[in-house]
Amino acid sequence: MAMDRYNDAIAAAKTPTDLETVKTATAKILEKASENMKPEVLRLILNCIDLTTLSSEDSQRSVAAFTQRVNDFDNDYPQYGHVAAICVYSNFAEVVKASLDVEGVNVAVVAGGFPSGQTFTSVKVADAALAHAEGANEVDVVMNIGMLLDGDYENLSDELIELKHTIKDARLKVILETGALKTPENIRNASVLALYSEADFLKTSTGKIYPGASVEAAWVMCSCIKEYFQTTGRRVGFKAAGGIRTAEDAVAYYTIVKEVLGEDWLTPEYFRIGASSLANSILSALEGSEVKYF
Repeated sequence: MAMDRYNDAIAAAKTPTDLETVKTATAKILEKASENMKPEVLRLILNCIDLTTLSSEDSQRSVAAFTQRVNDFDNDYPQYGHVAAICVYSNFAEVVKASLDVEGVNVAVVAGGFPSGQTFTSVKVADAALAHAEGANEVDVVMNIGMLLDGDYENLSDELIELKHTIKDARLKVILETGALKTPENIRNASVLALYSEADFLKTSTGKIYPGASVEAAWVMCSCIKEYFQTTGRRVGFKAAGGIRTAEDAVAYYTIVKEVLGEDWLTPEYFRIGASSLANSILSALEGSEVKYF
């Protein structure tokens, strides 16, 4: 019966999956992107960044220093506000929480066998639970792509639901890894399954193994989020990640969200961009000269 529920949800989805239709719709929206290249939009994007460090060289000292830059930014550039979150590996949640002085910045982690999502469910649950206990209030996990491609929707969804229940009041961002899914149909199906598995955000990519975010994938995901909201009344966020480095790149995703989902999504509560170098590009555009702050 549960399997029927997921198949029925996918069958009922109205989001187009024809590649040419998706490309045409996306291109039409992006014609408006230049209109959004303005200071108030750039400031909002800065406030929607999940400032990320995910390196094998990360350490307690380096993550504490990374967090301190967010503290310093709040003093050095108070006119711009702060980023939405600091995103780190799950074992550094406590370091960020202990080092962070700025109110309103979330502690986000990647967990659950990131970036492949390939490990035991019990390991994923333990990882998420430990990170949450040490201060993470946002947890990014990779959907099991193998299960999706095999059509094993019930086990895939059960795993995501268990992870959401494990972290309780924290937000669960489900990474679809759209570069691996490749087709609009796969991206739509993954979006629908994540939405009906209690995801609080849909996220495009890990930025680690496969190609990162694309505007076409973003259009499909946002269209699914819109349809889900119209059906259920539950508002789910959207996060673009993987290869978004310039202000122009970020404004393109802002424009997709604005045109597909509307103004209500244009807030750090429901729109995020995961990045490391993007904050410097946005800050440079706002300041009118190159700034390398983060």
